[in-house]
Amino acid sequence: MPRPFRPLLSLALWLAVLASPVAAQDAASLIADSVSINGDSVLVAEGNVEVLYQGRRLTAERIVYDKAGDSLTIDGPIVLREGEGSFILADQAALSADLENGVLTSARLVLNQQLQLAASELSRVGGRYTSLGRTVASSCQVCAGNPTPLWEIRARRVVHDQLERQIYFDSATLRFAGVPVFYVPRLRLPDPTLKRTSGLLRPSIRTTSGLGAGIKLPYFLTLGDSRDLTLTPYVTAKGGRSLDLRYREAFSFGSIEVNGARSRDELRPDDSRGYIFAQGVFILPRDFDLRFQFEEVSDSAYYYDYGMEEKDRLDSRIEITRTRRNEFIGARIINFRTLREDEDNDTLPSVIGDMVFNRRFSGGPLGGQGGLSFETHSHHRSSSADIDSALDSDEIADGRDMSRVSLGIDWRRNWVLPGGLVGATLGEARADLYRIDDDATFGGSTTRLHAAGAVELRWPWVRGSASGAQHVIEPVAQLVWSREHDDDLPNEDSALVEFDEGNLFSLNRFPGSDAVEEGRRLNLGVSWTRYDPDGWSLGATVGRVIRQDDLDQFSNASGLDGSSSDWLAAVQVSLASGLTATNRVLIDDSFEITKAEWRLDLARENYGLSSSYVRVLADASESRQDNISELRMDGRYGLTDFWTAKATGRYDFEADRLQRAGLGMEFRNECLKLDLSLSRRFASSTSVSPDTDFGLSVDLLGFGSGAEAGPSRVCRR
Repeated sequence: MPRPFRPLLSLALWLAVLASPVAAQDAASLIADSVSINGDSVLVAEGNVEVLYQGRRLTAERIVYDKAGDSLTIDGPIVLREGEGSFILADQAALSADLENGVLTSARLVLNQQLQLAASELSRVGGRYTSLGRTVASSCQVCAGNPTPLWEIRARRVVHDQLERQIYFDSATLRFAGVPVFYVPRLRLPDPTLKRTSGLLRPSIRTTSGLGAGIKLPYFLTLGDSRDLTLTPYVTAKGGRSLDLRYREAFSFGSIEVNGARSRDELRPDDSRGYIFAQGVFILPRDFDLRFQFEEVSDSAYYYDYGMEEKDRLDSRIEITRTRRNEFIGARIINFRTLREDEDNDTLPSVIGDMVFNRRFSGGPLGGQGGLSFETHSHHRSSSADIDSALDSDEIADGRDMSRVSLGIDWRRNWVLPGGLVGATLGEARADLYRIDDDATFGGSTTRLHAAGAVELRWPWVRGSASGAQHVIEPVAQLVWSREHDDDLPNEDSALVEFDEGNLFSLNRFPGSDAVEEGRRLNLGVSWTRYDPDGWSLGATVGRVIRQDDLDQFSNASGLDGSSSDWLAAVQVSLASGLTATNRVLIDDSFEITKAEWRLDLARENYGLSSSYVRVLADASESRQDNISELRMDGRYGLTDFWTAKATGRYDFEADRLQRAGLGMEFRNECLKLDLSLSRRFASSTSVSPDTDFGLSVDLLGFGSGAEAGPSRVCRR
């Protein structure tokens, strides 16, 4: 029948089907190339048949509707679609008129356009259950030239619960490349459309020198729509027994997560080992946020032995913050515990309390922009000794407790001058009140008043080239006056000072509040940036600080000591191809490099690289007894569409040895994700020994694992 007449035929068939009791309630729409009606109860539709009924879409070559039996006899190829991405393919079928019950032969059930379950016969029951006998399930591409999938599950019987979105297997055998590797009498797995349900998660294998070969088998337990618990037993060949847990709960106003483990092993046979981490965030009234975290571990080597993130200090805290456009309010209490062998928790600030209020203003009688800040800080040491003992020799009284209250203001205003010059005046003032206890040198109460001001002149030059590139050159000179102090105060939060292009024109380069930069000085610098129309840019900055007097405020390694600082040189490049590189060096007057760092990041589809290098001189005032010269690299390279190689390394040039190295391989296609990793730590201490770690994890894609599928293999003729 010609296509233009098919809508008229559809209308005629609709009227015919309406005669049935079922269709009288929910009308079905049918389209076909030709139709015949035999007697009063049999309708035959042939040629490109389509049936639409209650969200289902059925296509076939021929359909016979028997009104007396309220049934459909269908000849294929048949496609029955239910929902997005899920459908049934079959050669023949005998179904009820509502498509909810019946049998399909030579059938295949496809879920979420990923997982396929094939059987000689498929039964539909009540529109909810789909039963398949002698089934092969896989999400792998199957080719005529290579009919064996990479992995498959063969089962005597499979039932798919469409409502609960679960798949039940009877007498299931897992095969890789056609070889049976695992058998289980009963197996339940989520279908690909289910995001969370109770059940076993992907197992992983880990082998280390200390614990031996081991396996992790996590079990995920849903505790409602907003809570879940994951339990992970970990058993190793060298007597290691561990149970990990993760608990998560979401609220309408926040969330919490708790991770922990309890372990016994032969590394420390007489001790129970473990850790606990907890964190949470909550939304409070009036735009405030509450955050907390808690960290505790049995011993310093536990993280390393069990392949966790390495930590050398534990940080537990609770804080409340509010951030608005021109305002920040924060309060926090922190508890630190060190795991370093050369530090003593009794002589370190273990309990810290801070409160801060910052407000920005603009306009007013002076114009420009200003700020007001109010801060409090307190820290407490467990020791009560008022002198520095020989145990740590850090020139800090072992029991020093300190409290500080600070009030500060700052202001800046810019002017555009003739000739394209930009002038600015800026200043700051602050008052600090200190209370120091358990310190024979600094004990008592002390007040400090500090003020600084500056005038600044910038001369930006802009030039466009014939290629469309823009060049911007900007020399800057800043003359700073800052009050010199006779106050003798301890410096605990500003011992480490960074000198870079970000603070070249700052009134105070100390990162904390205990120290302030004093004296008259001239900050000089020039920057150049090239913006290319092809999307890449290149920038460079050179600068220096010249002082009227050397007040001996900075350490030698900072690059800021002396009447003239080291030369600061920085280069940054960013390419449209995904490459970004930064290089920063400090060079003294004898052209010796006192500090150097560079970072390179390259992100492409088939390969990537992230590397960094740092060189810092030894400086006792910064608690660094030896020079640091270290290179770190992380890279990946796509060997094929499916295989990706990974490598990581950390090399210590001062010790002339690798600190850590790792290799990895990842395989990913449309149905399988495989991760292999091998790492070696070479550094050793009294608590941590050199160790080798091997890891293996396999993820069968298609059962709601959440892992992203890779490219599909191509069937070649």
